[in-house]
Amino acid sequence: MNIKSLLLGSAAALISASGAYAADAVVVAEPEPVEYVRVCDAYGAGFFYIPGTETCLKIDGYVRYDAAVGDDPYDGTNVGADDNETWYKKTRAEIRFDARSETELGTLRSYAETRVEFENGSDIGATLSQAFIELGGFRIGTADELFGSWTNYAGNIINDDVINYQSGESNQVSYTFTGGNGFSAMIGAEQGQDDVTGLGGNYVIEDYMPHVLAGAKWEQNWGGISGVAGYDSNVEEFAGKLRLDVKFSETFSAFVMGGYQSDYDDNFDPDTGDVDPNNRNWFGTWEGDWAAWAGVTAALTDKANLNGQAAYESEGTWALAANVEYTLVPGLVITPEINYTKFDGARRAFSEANGGGDDALGGTIRFQRNF
Repeated sequence: MNIKSLLLGSAAALISASGAYAADAVVVAEPEPVEYVRVCDAYGAGFFYIPGTETCLKIDGYVRYDAAVGDDPYDGTNVGADDNETWYKKTRAEIRFDARSETELGTLRSYAETRVEFENGSDIGATLSQAFIELGGFRIGTADELFGSWTNYAGNIINDDVINYQSGESNQVSYTFTGGNGFSAMIGAEQGQDDVTGLGGNYVIEDYMPHVLAGAKWEQNWGGISGVAGYDSNVEEFAGKLRLDVKFSETFSAFVMGGYQSDYDDNFDPDTGDVDPNNRNWFGTWEGDWAAWAGVTAALTDKANLNGQAAYESEGTWALAANVEYTLVPGLVITPEINYTKFDGARRAFSEANGGGDDALGGTIRFQRNF
C-alpha cells in the first residue's frame, strides 16, 4: 500500500506540473485595438482620414509616356521648327499629396506635387513642381503661375503652349475670395522664375517689389467668364487676359481667350535670329502686343473625347492642334495628337536662323496611367 500510494502521488504531481507548464505556454496577450482607415467624403472622392487625426488625405498621380516625331517635337520650348530626324521621348511619374482639415479660420490645406522624369536618354531627376499651404482663401508656397492657372490654362491639348499663355511656376502669396452665385476674386504676388521660355533670361524679381496680379471670375452651369491682369516689376509693364467658356451640352463645350501686353518690344534680330529675353514681360510670353486662343471639346463616345485648339499671335504665327483622348480601360488614357505651326515675324526669323523653315508639322502620342 505504501509503494502504491507513493507511485500514485508521484504521478499526480507530474501531471499537475506538466499541466501548469502547458497552461503557461499558451497564454496569449490581449490584441491591441486596430483603427481602420475611414473614408473622408467632405472634400470629394479619394480622401481618407489619417489614423488618429481629423485630417483628410488624398494621394494620387500618374505615370506618363510621350513619344513625338516631326519638325516641331514637344520639347518644352516651342520656339521654332526643329528637324531632329529622330524620336523625342519622355517618361514622367508624378505623385500628389493633398491634406485638408477644418479649423475655426476655415479649411487648412497643404498640397505637394513631385515629379521624376527621364527625357531622351537623360535622367532629369526629381522636381517639386508645386508645394503650398492654404488657410481659408490665403495661399503661400510654389505653384503654377497665377496668370495661367486662374483662367484655367488653354484647353485639353498636350502642346497647348506653342503660343504661350503663361510663364511657369513661382513662389507666390495670394488670397482668393469666394462669394455667392459663382463669383470669386484673387490678388497675388509672385517672385518669378529663371529661363521659362528655354531661350535664357531671368524673370525673378530684382528687389523687394514682386510681380503682382489680380483676377476675377464668374462660373455658372452654362460656363463662365474669367479675367486676370499682372504687372511685371522688372520691366514695369502690364499684361492681361480674358476668357469665355460655354458649355453647349453635356457632350460639347468651347472656350475663347485673348491676351494683351503693354509696349511689346521685338527682341529678335531679323538677320541673326538672336534674342534678348531679359526685357520680356513675365506674364506676356507670346510674341506681339496681343494673342488669342480658342478650343473645343466634344465627347465622341463614352470613352473618347475630341479636343481642338487654334491660337494666333499678332507677330503673325498660327498654331493648330487636335487630339483624341481615348480611355482604353479605367485609369489608362491614350492620346494621339497632331500639331501644325505656321511661323511669321520674330518666330520665323528665329526658326530660319536656327536651320528651320517657316512652318512645322509634328505628332505626339501619350500613354497615361492615372491613379
